[in-house]
Amino acid sequence: MKNSTQKINDLELAIASHIRKKRLEKGLTLEQLAKLTGLSKGYLSQIENNEKNPPIGTLTKIAYGLEISVIELISGEPQAAKSSKLSIVRSDQQQAITHAEAAMGSIYNSFNFGRPDRLMDPYIVTVCHKYPEKPLIHSGQEIAYTLSGRHQFYYDAQTYILNTGDIVYFDSDRPHMSRSIGKEPAKVFVIFCNPAGRA
Repeated sequence: MKNSTQKINDLELAIASHIRKKRLEKGLTLEQLAKLTGLSKGYLSQIENNEKNPPIGTLTKIAYGLEISVIELISGEPQAAKSSKLSIVRSDQQQAITHAEAAMGSIYNSFNFGRPDRLMDPYIVTVCHKYPEKPLIHSGQEIAYTLSGRHQFYYDAQTYILNTGDIVYFDSDRPHMSRSIGKEPAKVFVIFCNPAGRA
């Protein structure tokens, strides 16, 4: 059985492969994808070569640029696109995803709305009791509403205690991360706003 480190390494390698595959399927060069995402060509190249592990916010930007969902980017499995003005995701249609930059034990429940024109990506995050190894930093903005529990939110060298019902709106280009401090892991509804400038 693979240990957790090997599983993370396998996931990172798979994501890098999926990004390159999806980019080539779209007929995009690295330079073209860089313009669509606001990321540098060099950084995208490092991601595709598994030299850099992108945080969830960066994966969101790349998914926007490729006009696919984050789930499809991570899994490599095509998701049905929807052109409806209204999208509903039932409770049993949510999908749990992980990413290398998150603390071990944190779970991101993703809502696949299947809309390439979406302006935001929402998640319900189950926050583990340890901070990740390093803070997340990526462009864009986020809104985080604490559904249940209590957690300590680190933002740009300051820490804040957030309780059930508290909400925070912040620029994502500053170091940020959370850890649960209550008995049960906190659950937080997080919205990543489109960093590509469509919002």
